Amino acid sequence: MKKIFVLFLTLIMLAGISSCGSNGTSNTDNQSSKSGTATQNSGNTNKILVAYFSYSGNTKTVAEKIQKNTNAEIFRIETKEDYPSDYDDVVDKAQQEQDENARPELKSKIENLDDYDVIFLGYPNWWGTMPMALFTFLEENNLDGKTIVPFCTHEGSALGRSEDDIKSLCSKSTIKEGLAIRGSDVNADDTDSEINKWIENLNL
Repeated sequence: MKKIFVLFLTLIMLAGISSCGSNGTSNTDNQSSKSGTATQNSGNTNKILVAYFSYSGNTKTVAEKIQKNTNAEIFRIETKEDYPSDYDDVVDKAQQEQDENARPELKSKIENLDDYDVIFLGYPNWWGTMPMALFTFLEENNLDGKTIVPFCTHEGSALGRSEDDIKSLCSKSTIKEGLAIRGSDVNADDTDSEINKWIENLNL
């Protein structure tokens, strides 16, 4: 009788151990799945920053989509002097700055830029290239050895000559193929897939 009772207790204990092992495996699988998704979004172990300048909000929208896709950190490039609220005045101001080869003063700097391997650099196309504030940003920050990925919003001029200007300012950086999105399309249904495909093809 004792032997049967002991055997019965042993079977109960074994069943309990088996049940715990099954639950542990299930938790591990769930954690692996979450970790795998994060890795897939970020692409690799490179630390990524999305730095952008936006006037109307279109470039900001694209920047946030890129940030979401890459699990990057984000930084908004802003000038100390605000641009006019009237669009025509902004156009005139942008042309004046370009004619004068101006370097608008920026509100803030990135203190830990050395931490990043890849910089997504965003801007609207103003008069065929990036706003002069981006020239300030690139000249004030040492991006030697880093990978720069341009993206811009536009209304017909695409990236213009901005990629060449970035290559000239950052001759010791790797410049990847940029992306140009028409400002009126930033919230279009197929824009997300276009951005995702572009990032995937970058092989960062």
